[in-house]
Amino acid sequence: MDRLFLSPPDVGDEERALLLDAFDSNWIAPLGPHVDAFEREFAVRLGARDAVALSSGTAALHLALLLLGVGAGDDVILPTLTFVATANVVRYVGACPVFLDVDEATWNLDPQLVADELDARSGRGQAPAVVIGVDLYGQSVTWDPILDACARHGVPVVDDAAEALGASYRGRACGTFGTFGAFSFNGNKIITTSGGGMLVSDDRELVAHARRLATQARDPAPHYEHSETGFNYRMSNLLAAIGRGQLARLDEKVARRRAIKQRYRDALGDTPGIDFMPDAPDSVPTNWLTVITVAESEFGASPGEIREHLETLDIEARPAWKPMHLQPLFAGCPVRGGRVAEQIFRTGLCLPSGSAMTDADVDRVVDGVLAMSSRPRTGRG
Repeated sequence: MDRLFLSPPDVGDEERALLLDAFDSNWIAPLGPHVDAFEREFAVRLGARDAVALSSGTAALHLALLLLGVGAGDDVILPTLTFVATANVVRYVGACPVFLDVDEATWNLDPQLVADELDARSGRGQAPAVVIGVDLYGQSVTWDPILDACARHGVPVVDDAAEALGASYRGRACGTFGTFGAFSFNGNKIITTSGGGMLVSDDRELVAHARRLATQARDPAPHYEHSETGFNYRMSNLLAAIGRGQLARLDEKVARRRAIKQRYRDALGDTPGIDFMPDAPDSVPTNWLTVITVAESEFGASPGEIREHLETLDIEARPAWKPMHLQPLFAGCPVRGGRVAEQIFRTGLCLPSGSAMTDADVDRVVDGVLAMSSRPRTGRG
């Protein structure tokens, strides 16, 4: 049987046609009509004023911090349960990451811990430069109390929505909270350009500055004039063409991932020892990945044993993110809490969730999981 990957690309005829259009136009460059159109269409889809297409979601986060003036000696608050890129960009600008635990009800940045940390720092005169929220696994941060706390202390916010294109919080699109939103189009994301990312903001001057920085910060002149450090961060016209085709199919991709999670729930939800990442109140998730938690004593096998068994069946699964405060790279960085994130890492397992999966593919994964259980099997929905 074919290998089942965790979240492979899902592309079709529309993407192929647009890619060939870009190729035939000879716009084989990190600029062009498809780049311009992708930025416009993406901003409209999110309800943001402007967007700049970049080489990666990491590049988007990096530029966001630079444009907010974050630098050496600054502290940046972020959740400990995230992909390493969120923390790496803090180091890129010479700042120090400060890791906060996540909320059990959402697996996202704990609003009470944010408020407590900001209050404590205010009393010491040590306000952070930025708070970064991460919409984990396609589910929105509980933004209102975090934005309120940051507004009280005059701290800007960045929304890392790399995993959450198509998700929303109280009717507002993920990625539009705070001064900047950052998205990833890596090969395993909701939509892909093979690699790539997008930075969005309602501040058009900041987006224009981001676009300039991403293009080696060239000053207006007939020759190459540079007055600040720039980067080679722009997306190519070829990849933007693929992105436009993917964006046009976003709704069906998100709907399929939600249906896949529901099929997993129907099949595994009554199995002793198996639970799922909770659905956050006021949030409509994308279910980028379906993540289960496994209580070994009840289920009869550990998450690691299930993952290893699935591998023998040519099925890819992955542990939940390892918290940043447990990573050797960030040893010694400040951390508040951590118990919830550590528990999710110990018990969490990401199951194949790609939008091109068939029901039979999902059932194959379910059978592989249940084969490791010491309890009687439940029926599939």
